[in-house]
Amino acid sequence: MDDRHPLFATSPYKALVIGASGAIGQAFVEAFQADPNCTHVEAVSRNTETGFDLLIPESLSAQATVSSQWAPYEIIIDATGALNIDGVGPEKSLNSLQADQLMQAMRINAIGPAMVLRHFAPLLAKGASVYAKLSARVGSIEDNKKGGWYGYRASKAALNMLLQTAAIELQRKNPNMRVVALQPGTVRSKLSSPHVHAHSQLLEPQESVLGMLAALKALPAKSGAYFVDYKGSEIPW
Repeated sequence: MDDRHPLFATSPYKALVIGASGAIGQAFVEAFQADPNCTHVEAVSRNTETGFDLLIPESLSAQATVSSQWAPYEIIIDATGALNIDGVGPEKSLNSLQADQLMQAMRINAIGPAMVLRHFAPLLAKGASVYAKLSARVGSIEDNKKGGWYGYRASKAALNMLLQTAAIELQRKNPNMRVVALQPGTVRSKLSSPHVHAHSQLLEPQESVLGMLAALKALPAKSGAYFVDYKGSEIPW
């Protein structure tokens, strides 16, 4: 039996992209707009009239209410997140840790997205559907061989646990729902530019997004969340 995800094949679907003003979020919007099977793509960013802001719970609820008029969505992408916090880059040593900066990393990369999931998951279609959130390979505890980047690593690891926990709950009502933590690769963007070397092989946002969409399409239903990269390879938690 072929239990691959039917999205992006022949069935009409609707998509919602949160964090649509960033390089990857915008590329997701463009990919959905170019797909004749996508009948509607809703783009949400801080530029929307609701004043959408990860750190303001009321704005998340307000935007979910607005977005609900086009629901249900077969796929929701959360492309929010930050590497630099208040203009400060990732910490490289214990001596550079600051409590306020660590807390802000958690709020932006874990707590905010968890609240987004709370408000927007009810907008997903029954049956085959996908809730995908951009994560990062550095959020893998098992894969951490270099250390450093304390706040970013910890906040992405926390995000992954929140996604796994939510997946278990949500799939009790909808076993065909996929919850996916996505690693987009090192993408040419404002987020990555201060932290990559001149010789680094960077992905264009469009290349990364096409890879992630292909990975999402190939994922079979299972209990719990996935953690995969843009090539479709699973990453250890």
